[in-house]
Amino acid sequence: MLCDIDGTLSPIVSRAEDAWVPEQTSRLLAAIARRYARVACVSGRPAAEARRLVGVGGIVYVGSHGAEMLEPGASTPRPNHAFERWAPRVREFVRRHDDRSLRNPRVRIEDKGPIAAFHWRGAPDEAAARRRVEELAREAEEEGFATHWGRKVLEVRPPVPFGKGRAVEELVSPRSVEAAMFGGDDATDLDAWDALDRLVAGGSLRAGVRVGVRSDEAPAAILSRAHVVVDGVDGFRQVLSALAEA
Repeated sequence: MLCDIDGTLSPIVSRAEDAWVPEQTSRLLAAIARRYARVACVSGRPAAEARRLVGVGGIVYVGSHGAEMLEPGASTPRPNHAFERWAPRVREFVRRHDDRSLRNPRVRIEDKGPIAAFHWRGAPDEAAARRRVEELAREAEEEGFATHWGRKVLEVRPPVPFGKGRAVEELVSPRSVEAAMFGGDDATDLDAWDALDRLVAGGSLRAGVRVGVRSDEAPAAILSRAHVVVDGVDGFRQVLSALAEA
């Protein structure tokens, strides 16, 4: 049982640091972890931050969209070393661009290790803030970084192959399981669904279940490609409850 965190387990909030996972959801994840071969949260947050937010020790946390993995009982995550080598360059890019052109429109910068996220959700003029972030994206690409757009956020990333799909394949492939499920609400979760499809096509899984979490900002593909669509984090918690009772 694999899933995203923000927008799936945790309600979307204006500031990432204000997010929370309801205690009932955490208890359900702990119960599922005792019954299923592997339970993992695959998030854009750093793995240690994901564990702190969810609060369940017996599951795997994949952080930075697949760039690091924190196993149950481990004190530190296992990183993608090629990815980590770019961290100083990402931080230097942020240092050079953290100026009035970002502060005046209230663009917020989130340090995610080797990834820098630029948020404009809740800015006084979101359209103006997005225009400045679009300029920033072009500057980042000109300097050789990869960029990724999410819901009112731009991520500047190392140009190293990684993603939720690769993480899903690593989580599932070494284990003798017949079926896997991934629940998500945003564009990066489509990569995880693609990985489930590949595992089924290659015979590693008999079934890969795509659970989409509906919201006002959910990409159209989340709703059109999902096998099951649920309404928000409350709807996904009902999925967890059903799994815990199965």
